[in-house]
Amino acid sequence: MHEYPQPQPQQPRRSRKKVWIGSTVAVALLAGTGAGLIHWTTDWFDGNGESVSYGKPSAEADKDKDKGKETSGGKQAAAAPSTDPDVSLPTGPFTDFKQTVKLDDGTRISKARVKGAKSGFEGSVWVWTPKEYDRPEYAKSAFPVMIALPGGNGNADNYWATMPKLGLQAAVAEGAAAGTSLPFILVMPILNPDNKYYYDGSDIPGQAKMGTWIGEDVPDLARANFRTYKSRDGWAFMGNSSGAFVGLKQLLQRPDRFRAVIANGGEIVPDSPLWKGHQAEMDANNPEKLAPKLINGKGPEVNVLFQYGTKEGGRDRMEKFQQQFGKGPIKVTIHEIQGGDHNGWDYVRGMKEGPLEQLSKLMKGPKPQ
Repeated sequence: MHEYPQPQPQQPRRSRKKVWIGSTVAVALLAGTGAGLIHWTTDWFDGNGESVSYGKPSAEADKDKDKGKETSGGKQAAAAPSTDPDVSLPTGPFTDFKQTVKLDDGTRISKARVKGAKSGFEGSVWVWTPKEYDRPEYAKSAFPVMIALPGGNGNADNYWATMPKLGLQAAVAEGAAAGTSLPFILVMPILNPDNKYYYDGSDIPGQAKMGTWIGEDVPDLARANFRTYKSRDGWAFMGNSSGAFVGLKQLLQRPDRFRAVIANGGEIVPDSPLWKGHQAEMDANNPEKLAPKLINGKGPEVNVLFQYGTKEGGRDRMEKFQQQFGKGPIKVTIHEIQGGDHNGWDYVRGMKEGPLEQLSKLMKGPKPQ
């Protein structure tokens, strides 16, 4: 299948106002593929726009279950209820997700436009489930959720969903098959409301409540539609650049709801100009202010898994955070990606080198019956 050309390396940047990649770049990449685009279109667009239901095992999974899995009396054995009290079955109301991409392994990315009940913000959310989610032996099991956040503004799309050739879904699928990753449900929301300012994924006074959107409405959407865990051991963030900052901040604000974050090339302090005149609120969204409170409160334990590429720099900021706050309940590691730059391809490569497995060991995974 045709591969996307790699983006040109970028110089390290301090400001998140420099967008790494977005829908415009994605279109440009596709425009240069020539005849290969036709092949990509016929393979990946099959079934796009169709509704995708996540409430029960797929028809294919049911067929597999029918083959040779009958009781001695000739009737199929019903799945027993889960004995794990931490399992939360879909609560509803169910969302009408529409397929946007069908991947090579048959799994699908789907999208819905959602209005958050708590934030009042309306935006797009994409979801992906691994093959294991539809297998009958996992029909009563919960799955861990990774909320994957893009870099840049992340207002028009979420490139983890709209550019699956970055390899995030494949990394999770391959890791699950190899036993080095849990089969995460990926939830990929819009990060910011527009492309003018960086809202820092926060509830800035007078602005859209993006902190509530990311930290409450998006998890509520996942709980309504998927088999998830009630405890924080089934919930984590992963993000690039500005998305890494949001994931880190959410983890430190809500350690009772989330277990860990993979923060790629991340920023550590809020920098939106919209914070002007709201110092107290900005401090309440600043990881350097949140971390001491968690340390002084003695937990709960959280893990911050930093990543950076050797071509982009940024280790100094991560090491400073590690030295100041990597103690008590806050566990901090830094993974160096040799030859890595400030882009999703390299961050996924880095995740496969260790952080994805490290994250998986911290969290709960599905149990077959």
